[in-house]
Amino acid sequence: MPMMCAVTFSPRGRLYYADPGPYSPKVGDKVLIPTDAGPEVAECMWAPQWVSDDIGGLPVLAGMAQTADVEQHAASRRRRAQARVTAKRLIREHELPMKVVGVDHIPAENMFTIYFTADHRVDFRGLVRDLARTLAARIDLRQLSARDSARIQGGIGSCGRDLCCATFLTDFEPVSIRMAKDQDLPLNPMKISGACGRLMCCLRYEHPLYEQFKAEVPAVGARVSTPDGDGRVVSHDIPRDRVVVRLDAGGGRCACSRASVCGSRKEYEAAHPGPGTAPGGADALARQPGAAESPDARNPAPAPDNSGDAAGTVHPMVPGPAAPPLATPDQAVAHPAPAVAAPAAPPPDNARTRRRLRRQASRDTDNSQPAPEASPPGQHPGGR
Repeated sequence: MPMMCAVTFSPRGRLYYADPGPYSPKVGDKVLIPTDAGPEVAECMWAPQWVSDDIGGLPVLAGMAQTADVEQHAASRRRRAQARVTAKRLIREHELPMKVVGVDHIPAENMFTIYFTADHRVDFRGLVRDLARTLAARIDLRQLSARDSARIQGGIGSCGRDLCCATFLTDFEPVSIRMAKDQDLPLNPMKISGACGRLMCCLRYEHPLYEQFKAEVPAVGARVSTPDGDGRVVSHDIPRDRVVVRLDAGGGRCACSRASVCGSRKEYEAAHPGPGTAPGGADALARQPGAAESPDARNPAPAPDNSGDAAGTVHPMVPGPAAPPLATPDQAVAHPAPAVAAPAAPPPDNARTRRRLRRQASRDTDNSQPAPEASPPGQHPGGR
């Protein structure tokens, strides 16, 4: 079985795994790690131990750090601090919207790499010339994103632990606001944003668990059957692997485990059909392949006209597939009696109604009298 140890280049920084090779460093010892710029001094955080998995491709320790290596590493740290102060001063003099977040120094090449953040592209050609002249070394300026800046600077997250990006994350996976909605988190930017101002990377850690849980349990609002009775799902308690159900009897709530909750209402009715009802309802019973179809079902008779019954309910006529033949004199066809309109209700007996009836009777009397004869011209109708 192979052996593996963990080292770090800065206190509370990212851990890097390496193959100890023939060396056996202890926790806190200084070791040399091969890098692209040559061996660098690092501190051992995990002592070498056997691992069951076959891990390949790990860098092998170049050896234990000697006194000269440690002194050179300390001098490099002092030069990095000097370069950081000089870069901030020159940025203020050039009035550039830049923020220095980290400085790296390669002693073998006498080169400084300065990392900075900015809202947009910055013309720093004059700044590079002044830095190279002041520090007497090669200068490389690199602009970082907000997430990379948080990774280099480090910090403490809202959970109270070191930032994930500064400790164990190797790459940044996309995080969307949809993940916060699926986990029922408050959509408050102050609560779901990390130190970099972007959505927290930990929103992606538990999102597959939430998706799997919601795909396997009844949705909110579905009818379910629980050991305490039937009810409706009102919420999901995913961390406890439970479903909260409002019971039909009494309106109380109960939290049931996922295994004790049935499927949706349709699945429940299909598994527990009522007496005389096939799974799926009456339509499913009529569509069963073994059910025989009667002639009356193929040619339904017209519904009787019950307009004159005591209830006064009119039943709609159900048309058949074809019109019935005309009746012959030999055939006795029973026709229902025509409906007789009910007499109008008498008018209410009050003074206004009586006056209206008297006026109407007077007009009827005047209309029934004959019209008077026409009188000769020049004679008054009432005179001689």
